[in-house]
Amino acid sequence: MVKKHEEIKDYYGKELETSEDLKTNACCTMEEPPEYIKKALSNIHDEVMIKYYGCGLVVPDELKGLRVLDLGSGSGRDCYILSQLVGQEGEVIGVDMTDEQLAVANKHIGYHTEKFGFKHPNVKFLKGNIEKLEELNLAPNSFDLIISNCVVNLAVDKEKVLQDAYDLLKPGGEMYFSDVYSDRRISKKLQKDPVLWGECLSGALYWNDFLRTSHKVGFTDPRSVKNSPITIENKEIQEKCGDILFFSVTYRLWKINNLETNCEDYGQAVSYNGTIENNNSSFDLDDHHNFPKNKIMPVCGNTYLMLQETRYKDHFKFFGTWDTHYGIFEGCGEAMPFNAIEGVDGSACC
Repeated sequence: MVKKHEEIKDYYGKELETSEDLKTNACCTMEEPPEYIKKALSNIHDEVMIKYYGCGLVVPDELKGLRVLDLGSGSGRDCYILSQLVGQEGEVIGVDMTDEQLAVANKHIGYHTEKFGFKHPNVKFLKGNIEKLEELNLAPNSFDLIISNCVVNLAVDKEKVLQDAYDLLKPGGEMYFSDVYSDRRISKKLQKDPVLWGECLSGALYWNDFLRTSHKVGFTDPRSVKNSPITIENKEIQEKCGDILFFSVTYRLWKINNLETNCEDYGQAVSYNGTIENNNSSFDLDDHHNFPKNKIMPVCGNTYLMLQETRYKDHFKFFGTWDTHYGIFEGCGEAMPFNAIEGVDGSACC
């Protein structure tokens, strides 16, 4: 494990100078951000931007005043986006183990504090390994939101990372993160390849192993928000990987005690008030739950709780009780939870 950590630090601290040095597009964000995030990005220092190695957009909605933890914060790009959105009363803590990346992130704290019009910084960066968060003395149940951008795949003990994230979240909090997943388990031989690991490929979790691990640590119903296939576009690396398919997926994992492993039907419904900032006409909870303003929509028990027991509660009206169970919620399935490439089957849940 120590050797792997040293390889990762060397890869991201010494071998990669900018995102242009990546050998594949696995650690590249293809998603077009909405206008308000583009505006936030325009306020971030160029040196922070060019050393960004993420694979998705890890910025959910309704962030004002939240306490946020970024696992593998790198040069600090995502932290500085979130800094603007949580506001002066919020707090963002970034954790990274690479000295060179931390130096860039810390170098520009003053610049961003002034740029954002804050009286004092609401961001800080800690040196640490995301597999050893206990060494940072972070209080359990103290974060509203945990993000991570293409970093969990670099961890050797991914179960511990997810368990620690669960423990650090407040009840009703969430882990909202983008990472790389595969359609099958990666061989031990490929996992030993430092370039493949550094490029976020050979450390990718097989999607079904990820779901099992999430359930085990307490994140009972992972929800896919965005997904897209990864095209390696490097002949040598593609030949090593063979027929393995890779996907960039953004998941949201909720810390809610009463979530069930399947989506169950209790005859419940919700109606969106249209009051979440930048979501006036409708709100997307995940990639298969869109709530138009003022439309009463039936939902499974899990979705009901994801809205009622979280920071979204005041933005919805809730209908129904838990008195009667009607069986499984129609439309749930057990196939691969994303369908981002022709010929790959997937199914949506409720």
